[in-house]
Amino acid sequence: MNAQRENPLLSRRTLCSLGLAVPLAAALPSPVGAAGGPRLPPDPFFAYDRPARYEVVREDVKVPLRDGSHLAGQLYRPGTSAGRPAAGAFPGIVYEYTAYADSAEAFGEGAAYFVRRGYNALVCQVRGSGDSPGTVDPFSPQEQRDNYDVIEWLARHPASTGRIGQTGVSYGGHTTLLAAVNRPPHLKAVIPVNGIHDWYENTIYRGGIYSPRIREWQQTVAPGTLRTYAEHPLYDDFWRGRSVMSRWENLTVPTLEINGWYDRYRDGMVKNYRARPRDVWLVSGPWEHGSPEGQYAGIDNGAYLAWWDHWLARDRGAPLPATHVISYEVPGPGAGKGWQQFEQWPPTDARALTLRLGRNGTLHPSAAAPGMAAFDVNTGTTPPAEHQQLRFSTTPLRHDLVLAGDTLADIRASFTAIDGNIAAVLYDQAPDGTSNRITEGWLKASHRHTHTRLSPVKPGTTYALGVHLWPVHHRLSAGHRLTLRLSSDDYPQIDSDVPAGRVSVRTGPAGSTLRLSVMRG
Repeated sequence: MNAQRENPLLSRRTLCSLGLAVPLAAALPSPVGAAGGPRLPPDPFFAYDRPARYEVVREDVKVPLRDGSHLAGQLYRPGTSAGRPAAGAFPGIVYEYTAYADSAEAFGEGAAYFVRRGYNALVCQVRGSGDSPGTVDPFSPQEQRDNYDVIEWLARHPASTGRIGQTGVSYGGHTTLLAAVNRPPHLKAVIPVNGIHDWYENTIYRGGIYSPRIREWQQTVAPGTLRTYAEHPLYDDFWRGRSVMSRWENLTVPTLEINGWYDRYRDGMVKNYRARPRDVWLVSGPWEHGSPEGQYAGIDNGAYLAWWDHWLARDRGAPLPATHVISYEVPGPGAGKGWQQFEQWPPTDARALTLRLGRNGTLHPSAAAPGMAAFDVNTGTTPPAEHQQLRFSTTPLRHDLVLAGDTLADIRASFTAIDGNIAAVLYDQAPDGTSNRITEGWLKASHRHTHTRLSPVKPGTTYALGVHLWPVHHRLSAGHRLTLRLSSDDYPQIDSDVPAGRVSVRTGPAGSTLRLSVMRG
């Protein structure tokens, strides 16, 4: 496919270079993914496009806020030339409301595709970023109030129809979802890419355990949070104010979630869909963190244009996705069967499968005699040694097996210390012994009931620890094994922050289990 691109590819390696940037080629009945690879579903939504009609006019603006301050932004308007705005009123898109001021120009390049097709687009820097005065406090109530004001300012612009959308990737995806649950009256639709359902659970305290991988980002973007986040290890109003989950009932605006099965926010995106299945459409591809543009089996701007044309321009001829869930079965490229469309997630033909952990490292629907297995706590940041982990595996599969949904590791464990961590990681093990990580979950024992208060841990007492593993859509091929690794650490996903000691795991009929959502291959 020889699509003529209107802006260069943007690297996925840093958050600062993410945007929705590539126009779709001529409409195809079953379009090819943006970076080649398998065709997208034969759905008019993914084949949508229309010609550009306008030039792009840029204006640097100061958006006034209710407290008398302002935010810096770049307003891109349809023009008859590069310096003359076109007459008339146009729908608007808040295109990246983020703390990444250094990427404003790249975001503007991405917005140009929509401006040329009749949309105002505002790239805006949050309070404390770039030329916006103040201090960056990511996803705080103040930042959300500012976002509300930004949307309403764009709606009141003389060249606006008053119908506004918002989109963004990662930071911009988080702010987009938070804007939606704040319900500014002129916000009519959103497209979050790699967004949260809850900042505490998705990013900062995974299973109640601090995630060290976020510290460098904190130091660079919002150093004050190194103190404030550490002051709130439990889930309280500080975190509720930074949460989509706490206001799911307000997520009523049409929402097109763009999710990656290899992305760190897939759990949040799927939970948002499951909380509001009538209002959220979920597209999940074989993508890592960042825009699908440029990635294997990626999608192009034509689909986003269809969404905006339908909800903002009120063009009922612009199609919506044929189903609420469009998912790529991974591995991709690899054994996965590619794009599939479902009416819901998990799919209606998914079923529950419970596997029991056996004392000899087995993973099977039935279990032999009761037993115990144990591992030592890893207090360092190196991968766990053999004595610091347990592995449980199925026999080689006779048929393909598809994991489609969440997984729950119900671990019955005791600790020699007054607290402990459980990291549960699933692997796809090939016949040659190589393993690929499928998904993972974590839980601090003192958070086993809730993240709002600590539950005491008495050494030697066995507790039921329900470890939620992030959702997947993954095919295990015949001859492969499903392997569960249990340990106390999973650096850099979680801190190794518990006392040294030993963890004993109960196995057998009344012991630990792994509950999967599966489909036959």
